[in-house]
Amino acid sequence: MKIGYIGLGKMGKNMVLHLLEQGVEIVAWNRSPQPREEVAAVGAITCETIEELISKLETPRIVWLMLPAGEVTDQIIDEVLPLLEPEDLLIDGANSFYKDTLKRNEKITAKKVHFMDIGVSGGPNGARNGACLMIGGLKEDYEKIKGLVKLISSPDAYGYFGPIGAGHFAKMVHNGIEYGMMEAIGEGLAVLKASPFDLNLSEIFRVYNNKSVIESRLVGWTEEALREEPELSEYSSKIGHTGEGEWTINTAQELGVDVPVLKDSFKVRLESENVDENSANSFRNKSISAMRGKFGGHSVKKN
Repeated sequence: MKIGYIGLGKMGKNMVLHLLEQGVEIVAWNRSPQPREEVAAVGAITCETIEELISKLETPRIVWLMLPAGEVTDQIIDEVLPLLEPEDLLIDGANSFYKDTLKRNEKITAKKVHFMDIGVSGGPNGARNGACLMIGGLKEDYEKIKGLVKLISSPDAYGYFGPIGAGHFAKMVHNGIEYGMMEAIGEGLAVLKASPFDLNLSEIFRVYNNKSVIESRLVGWTEEALREEPELSEYSSKIGHTGEGEWTINTAQELGVDVPVLKDSFKVRLESENVDENSANSFRNKSISAMRGKFGGHSVKKN
């Protein structure tokens, strides 16, 4: 199997490395050269231009985009589309807003090119060792790439959810839920720290993460951060956000669904830069930053 891959950021590069190990032939392009050099060193075919990448693929081509959501994705699609032929398949694996995906589908399919949206979860580590995939597009296209999907994902960590946009919609809601879960963990941790007992927080989270109702990867990552640094003093109390939580809240409002937990968790992030560094709320926020750093490789330490 041979596919084109555009975008070698922390997710894209790790996915390419994982696919190379599975025996997939990769033709890759990235705007900056260093990631190209890294994947070339382990067997990828790299290109100086997108035109060169397309020329090295046999029809019908499969081209996977792993780019920042929004304008960058649109720019690259506009550059790639004229180079593709009918029956080629373009896949957007980034965290794109599902309404943007629907608009792009109209433009892409007008050229007789097929289009799929695949939301990817698991962070850089998941991309490197087996991710979770949420897939939308034509069922016939899904069947064609199912073998590739199995190679990218962890066992059973993938699903086809329906027509174009369904994958990105599912990933958007996934990330909204993530906001709420992280906020709940951070709030509980802050209460534990403020208790009248001299509690070993990492030990409590170790127990939480062994067959309790709240056992989860997020709890495990929190335990890991606490073991490394019990006071989380190196983490920023300003919590970053990348858009998907707000997309979920706005979409819920359009659909008439009340989502108070998601709204409050997003509000905490917006207001986090104003939190007193010495307050209990600062520790709450730092724990959320620590989780973001553990699973997503986000920049979460103090400046």
